[in-house]
Amino acid sequence: MRKRTLTLWLFILLLAACGGEADDEQPPAGTTAGNQAALPTATTAPATAEPTATAAPVIVVEEEDAPASEPAPTPEPAEERAPATEGLIAAPFPEDVNPLTGETVSDPAVLARRPIAIKISNAPPVVRPQNGLNSADLIFEHYAEGGLTRFTAVFYDSDASQVGSIRSGRLIDLEIPKMYDAAFAFSGASGPVQQMLRNSAFSNRLIMENFGHGGFQRIPDPNKASWHTLFASTTGLRAVLVQRGENDPPEFSTNMAFSTEPPAGGTAASSIEIQYIGTNVFWQYDPAGGHYLRWTDGERHTDASTGAQVRAKNVVVLGAHHVETDILEDEVGGGHYSIQIQVWGEGPVSIFRDGQRFEGHWERENQSDMLSFYDEEGNILPLSVGNSFFQLVPLGFTGLTVTE
Repeated sequence: MRKRTLTLWLFILLLAACGGEADDEQPPAGTTAGNQAALPTATTAPATAEPTATAAPVIVVEEEDAPASEPAPTPEPAEERAPATEGLIAAPFPEDVNPLTGETVSDPAVLARRPIAIKISNAPPVVRPQNGLNSADLIFEHYAEGGLTRFTAVFYDSDASQVGSIRSGRLIDLEIPKMYDAAFAFSGASGPVQQMLRNSAFSNRLIMENFGHGGFQRIPDPNKASWHTLFASTTGLRAVLVQRGENDPPEFSTNMAFSTEPPAGGTAASSIEIQYIGTNVFWQYDPAGGHYLRWTDGERHTDASTGAQVRAKNVVVLGAHHVETDILEDEVGGGHYSIQIQVWGEGPVSIFRDGQRFEGHWERENQSDMLSFYDEEGNILPLSVGNSFFQLVPLGFTGLTVTE
């Protein structure tokens, strides 16, 4: 018999924490109108237990092969999932379709290289506007500590000449590079997190500024602290991967699905507000462009590289178990501790696309799996073709407000 176990281990390390054209849309008149729409709590328990003061978020999967004398059982066929809409774009994808966006690329050669995840600052406000956001296929916004948020952006078929400012990694970055078989570029990390990243299966794909790795550039700014002045280009970072022999095509164990037309069962969603503790996010649907446009803390959020407003074909509000660990990230105000966001197992999701909201749940069984989405009947819930912005929130989150 094959047996799998999930185990959580903790490393106690007494190390110090590391520490185009602009759009013409006007900012929203307000960010409090609409119906408060809490994300539902999970229908099943988290995949791992909440860590104690001596637990650590390293998932180890152990396997035992069946004895030779016992024939291995015939595996049960995988559960078939029906599409929730016509025109589904799903695996196996054509060789010229980006599996992270569902978009057809003009040169399939860009898909024969490694995706790169890059850590990008989002606080304090002086770091905005950031560079390169609209060039990313996927962006994950998550709590860092102190109620503030940070981004991990994934670049695959598109390049950006300047990305940043680049900051330090967090526990969530043990998961995102695994989902997309990606490299990970960041400025550094607190001692325990850095050690876990170096012990990860993708350690040879880490590109870390504080270890003297190439591909980074400091761009001094008298209005910013030095730690907000680190940038990189995707081509420069990929050159590092080429030198290491790590710019191979990714191997995806699971895939997301896309459709050009929205599925049935959606409800109107012209605007979305996500009120994090220290950051307010507002998305307004633009029917002409077919995407959502972003404001942050009441200000129009732009990509500094082009001046264009940050936009997303899909805004995915994803609920996951958040656990505060004993890993010290900073000493401000008595100190803040790293948060483990458990994006494994399953949990609730609200997908916003085409001006509509679709309710369902996400699943992720193994570390190398992407997040997959299903509606309330268990059918495949497709994303719109294009880029996606994931808003990670705690289970039972009540800071989501949707206006029809």
